Amino acid sequence: MKKTILLLTVLCIAGVTACQAQTNPLDVQRKVIDSLDKKLIEILGARERAVTVIGLYKAQHNIPPLQPARFQQVLQKSIEAGAKEGLSAGFITQLMNAIHEESLRIEDSLKRGRSVGGI
Repeated sequence: MKKTILLLTVLCIAGVTACQAQTNPLDVQRKVIDSLDKKLIEILGARERAVTVIGLYKAQHNIPPLQPARFQQVLQKSIEAGAKEGLSAGFITQLMNAIHEESLRIEDSLKRGRSVGGI
């Protein structure tokens, strides 16, 4: 009888632990974040592939990589879209500056006739 109770107790504790692990909000939300991070990276990769096409066009037509007016348009639209998602203008500005910096690096490499890593 004691062995049966002990076994049932162990199984119950193991079952509760397994159940809690599956429904732990931190674990669930971390999986959501991991999935979203993966999608963000995929989207950034797609964006930079588009930048490569633009960079090749600019290189062939002697257009400088930096187009300040265009970047200001992109930044302003991004700040407005970010505000609708509850994101601060400062965060969006930092994010878009980092993305723009990478885009300029890609375009500059193409203009110099260098290969662009990863794309």
